Amino acid sequence: MLTFRRALVAAAFVLTILFLTTRSSSPAVPAVAETFPKAQAFADSSRQASTTAAGQKADGNPLHGASPSRQRPPKKGQQALQDMSRLSLYDKLAYQFPYDVESKFPAYIWQTWKWTPAHSEFDFREQEATWTEQHPGFVHEVITDTVSVHLLRLLYASVPEVLEAYEALPLPVLKADFFRYLILLARGGIYSDIDTFAIRSALEWIPDSVPRDAVGLVIGIEADPDRPDWKEWYSRRIQFCQWTIQSKPGHPVLREVVSRITDQTLKRKRAGSLRDINDKSVIEFTGPALWTDIVFEYFNDDRYFDMSSSPGPIDYRNFTGMEVAKRVGDVVVLPITSFSPGVQQMGAKDYDDPMAFVKHDFEGMLNPIGNQLRRTGYTDPIPRIGTWKPESERHIGENN
Repeated sequence: MLTFRRALVAAAFVLTILFLTTRSSSPAVPAVAETFPKAQAFADSSRQASTTAAGQKADGNPLHGASPSRQRPPKKGQQALQDMSRLSLYDKLAYQFPYDVESKFPAYIWQTWKWTPAHSEFDFREQEATWTEQHPGFVHEVITDTVSVHLLRLLYASVPEVLEAYEALPLPVLKADFFRYLILLARGGIYSDIDTFAIRSALEWIPDSVPRDAVGLVIGIEADPDRPDWKEWYSRRIQFCQWTIQSKPGHPVLREVVSRITDQTLKRKRAGSLRDINDKSVIEFTGPALWTDIVFEYFNDDRYFDMSSSPGPIDYRNFTGMEVAKRVGDVVVLPITSFSPGVQQMGAKDYDDPMAFVKHDFEGMLNPIGNQLRRTGYTDPIPRIGTWKPESERHIGENN
């Protein structure tokens, strides 16, 4: 007969067997959970990528350098938290917004204006609509001045000096210039001025022959004034436009632009000279002159390019008169027709040309250039110049 005591012993025995069986069949739980690092900034990545043999141009002449290796650097352990108070601004930005060239171009379109398209005084509905029509599935945002302040406070909360510089800029055009660099550095995608039509989708800007995981920045030529008196009309012999830019987050060119503008703004703020910036000096402070200078600095920076295999510095001579795109490391440079079609000068072709990608009307911004004339099928394979390499193998906090 089953007594109460025997039933209790039997129940305890069954529970013990179940406990031991369940424990033995379960995998052991490690003392520390395994973690997977996020994509590392190229400032922290390996420089073990090797270069391939120099290619050939269509005419048989060797290219200006060889193509970069796209070997992904070996994964490291989880990135440790840094004491950002002792970092330079450049390194803070590298830590906060890491760059991974092998990531996808984010499907964002960023524009700014005083009002959103829902406002009755918004005058750029036709231009704004072309970006949505040409890019189904993209997130398309028109950011007002009020919203931009709050958005940047969210994105740059860990880098307060950037926010201080943005809020200190005395002219709306300065803030508009600075915002395009800031939003692309933090989030990537496409920035385009509100008075710009999208003629062709950004999916067509880079030919199929160029792998998307080897390009992190797409820019166009604004001006190519091949004339003796070009200095009377333009600030640079070759000038890259910044009314339309496509980028992956964290690109070193954007990082340097943001660092440069922030440092100069805060220096002028402390000296009390910010109010001395007028419309004519915008081009050098935040506009296409500064943008062009930093792009060229990047092309000639030995942290990114193997200059030992280069026959000379990369300068305007590598881009003047070009009619097809060129790839310089992880940057694709489009000819003047792509972002400045229809200007009827400097070799730019008309809006119906296959290389015409956007049409800029110059109506939605102040003209900061004074007397400067502001509005100024791919071959396969795409021509390339420069031997690009990942950023130097250095830790956040080391001198640049």
